[in-house]
Amino acid sequence: MLTALLILSAAQGSLGSGANRYAIDEPMLRPETKPVWADEFAGDRVDAAKWRFDTRRNKLGWFNGEQQYYGPTAARVSGGMLTIEARRDPALRGRPDWGGQVYGSAKLSTQGLAAWTYGFVEVRAKLPCGGGMWPAIWMMPEGNPPWPDGGEIDIMEQVSAEPNFVHATVHSAKFVHTKGTQRGASFKVPTSCSAFHLYQMRWTPEAITIGVDGHAYFRVANDAPGDRGAWPFDRPFHLILNLAMGGGWPGPVDDAALPQTMQVDYVRVWPLAHP
Repeated sequence: MLTALLILSAAQGSLGSGANRYAIDEPMLRPETKPVWADEFAGDRVDAAKWRFDTRRNKLGWFNGEQQYYGPTAARVSGGMLTIEARRDPALRGRPDWGGQVYGSAKLSTQGLAAWTYGFVEVRAKLPCGGGMWPAIWMMPEGNPPWPDGGEIDIMEQVSAEPNFVHATVHSAKFVHTKGTQRGASFKVPTSCSAFHLYQMRWTPEAITIGVDGHAYFRVANDAPGDRGAWPFDRPFHLILNLAMGGGWPGPVDDAALPQTMQVDYVRVWPLAHP
């Protein structure tokens, strides 16, 4: 794995020894106020005022050995649901930005459209478990600062090599998997691929807490105020939903299991007061 190719990736690789010292076991309550931003997917197409499709690396290839081509045709909205479909797609051949991929999927981002500094995020989703699937809900800083210096917040990742375990990870210059210092935790969700669950994050100036279904299982505290190598999480971050395919962490794509889908019922973001 080439570190130079990890600029916009979600947390890659298993959490490693010691990462679970950030595990907690607490209730996680959503705010009682109204969300400041939400998508209930009530229409018949992806709302271009809320989401853009990230296709920038299709020609060069995506990170970490991933095998997908990202495009809007792999995402649809119907029945109050966003569906991202991972599939083998011969129609990709010949597209102007085609990089030789045989698999199609989608990556949606609020970059340039909506970003937040602190808040509570909740995504109700059902995940795929087929071989090579890598669904993720995560956040990156606006302005594309160098990775990992600008930070990365992985609210939920699941890989087929570790079925029914979801992972939460926070990256920064000092705490990152390429140095073996990443801060994360894992949580078993036995029905992650057969039922919808709430994937949640509470982000304040003091800490980032991540949980599932009202249960917090991971927290990183801002215990070194002013140390940006440890805590760059004081700037606007945008939200990303994607379904990657293949790569070193999930393993090879199982063609016999395709198509696979990541379904999202809603995305909601609440403001949290901060100085």
